[in-house]
Amino acid sequence: MVRKERPPRILLVEDEVHIARPLEFNLEQEGYEVSATGSGREALARYERRPFDLIILDIMLEDLDGFEVARRIRQRDPKVPVIMLTARAAPEDRVRGLELRADDYVVKPFHLRELLLRVRRMLERAAWYAGEGGVAPKTAVGAWPVDLEELRGEGPRGGVQLTALEARLLQTLTSAPNRVFSRRELLEKVWDYHSGVETRTVDNFIVRLRKHFEEEPERPRHFVSLRGRGYKYVP
Repeated sequence: MVRKERPPRILLVEDEVHIARPLEFNLEQEGYEVSATGSGREALARYERRPFDLIILDIMLEDLDGFEVARRIRQRDPKVPVIMLTARAAPEDRVRGLELRADDYVVKPFHLRELLLRVRRMLERAAWYAGEGGVAPKTAVGAWPVDLEELRGEGPRGGVQLTALEARLLQTLTSAPNRVFSRRELLEKVWDYHSGVETRTVDNFIVRLRKHFEEEPERPRHFVSLRGRGYKYVP
């Protein structure tokens, strides 16, 4: 008898019912198993009880805000993709989301099909996130070694813990030293986003890599931007 593979499990944390219910319905129509709640504390309790493949997390929750939920989840699991879904578009909120290592940051109001695309592309990376497929990939940033399967490395300020998408971006850049990648090319290679999706995700992730591996993040020498062209890795 062939064992049926379970559908991907998504934890949806959103307390605005007019957003949560249609989104839950559409995610289920895409074939996902969805556990929805409007409570940050309940979200953490559900996360403790069972594994999830992806988390969609609102920030403005009444009992425990999404930033704190993300922080606690990231302490336990650096690999699970986290999409922060929020009406808060201020720079300081984006910076805090970056510091908590969210994988994407979607501002309300959003286009449903775009969000569903982002969810699908992240879940398609699940096998790579889990470290399947052979020998653990290794790389380095200058003299700093990185284990891309374990999502761990060394940097000028000590040990570095990566998210799966940080590792994917790092692998892409370091595999072709001194090659310039456009933002669009990186979106396609790392996130599998194609035309019609506009995002500053690449810029945000480059900032994170600089904080991890640059001696002076404000004056980077490894992750270099070329105005109007994109980014390159310099060994």
